[in-house]
Amino acid sequence: MDWIVSGGDARDEFINDPQNRRYMDLITHGSMRVGLYALRDHDPQKPHTQDEIYIVASGSGEFVNDGERKPFRSGDIIFVKAGVEHRFENFTDDFQTWVVFWGPEGGEG
Repeated sequence: MDWIVSGGDARDEFINDPQNRRYMDLITHGSMRVGLYALRDHDPQKPHTQDEIYIVASGSGEFVNDGERKPFRSGDIIFVKAGVEHRFENFTDDFQTWVVFWGPEGGEG
């Protein structure tokens, strides 16, 4: 892993990925992981054990965070506490987001 990742290169990895993954880690250090999340059809994720931030790279839709729904678009930053139910809904075909996980299990709280 490198300390700098091109957004275009990361998106290209998904297009050419033979495993058809939705998420891949691109930078890791200690408890911190940075990845790209590229959804197809629906968002199957479950609550995570670490706090996380999404930085929307492209697309738009709605985000549900602990039962509250808000619209999002490219450039928005979304924070989710560890252990909280959340998901992307009604997103556009070009939706992709950077994801940053960090901190202790259970979040910083």
